[in-house]
Amino acid sequence: MQVGNARYRLARDLPSAIPVFPLMGALLLPGGRMPLNIFEPRYLQMVDQAMAGPRLIGMIQPSLDGAMREDGEPELCSVGCAGRIISLAETGDGRYLISLQGVCRFRVTQELAVKTPFRQCRIAPFLADLEDDQAATEVDRPALLKAFRAYLQANDLEADWESVSRAENAMLVNALSMMAPYGPAEKQALLEAADLKTRAETLIAITEITLAREDEDFGSSLQ
Repeated sequence: MQVGNARYRLARDLPSAIPVFPLMGALLLPGGRMPLNIFEPRYLQMVDQAMAGPRLIGMIQPSLDGAMREDGEPELCSVGCAGRIISLAETGDGRYLISLQGVCRFRVTQELAVKTPFRQCRIAPFLADLEDDQAATEVDRPALLKAFRAYLQANDLEADWESVSRAENAMLVNALSMMAPYGPAEKQALLEAADLKTRAETLIAITEITLAREDEDFGSSLQ
């Protein structure tokens, strides 16, 4: 995978440990882009350190069960996604506006004891994410677009269908997964899907369940 001027192909192309940014409801996927508004001092320092090194940050959700460490920080989900900082702008009030591009998912193997104010983890990368996903050709694109269209219609939303029609399967599935307004558990399920075909099937299933639930709620409100 080429991200900016960096090429990621093998495990050695990635550091064994990276800083992590716990953020509930955030989903970064390989190849996807995520804008972030950084304002907490510890995360400003995290960005500074990342920019001075490999420019990688691990996006990860706090544990879905709400478990907390003794120091009051949340436990982490076991799987996150590493992203490379591809743009950074400073604001006049001390914030950073950055954009991450997803490189590959990772499994946390150990949280490190560090002196930095931000957390760092040793990771095992999902190396398959660095290769072309062979399951992309198996994605049921018509079913995915049907579910997406139904969701937009149910919520009075519009989409740039010209761009959607041009998007390759991998970009389409990951972009729709990232922008889908679902909860943390659904986002984690999309992140941990085994391959692109499974992620598309998961997204379709979540969308269909959400639409069915909205129909039931609407019917109940009319009674």
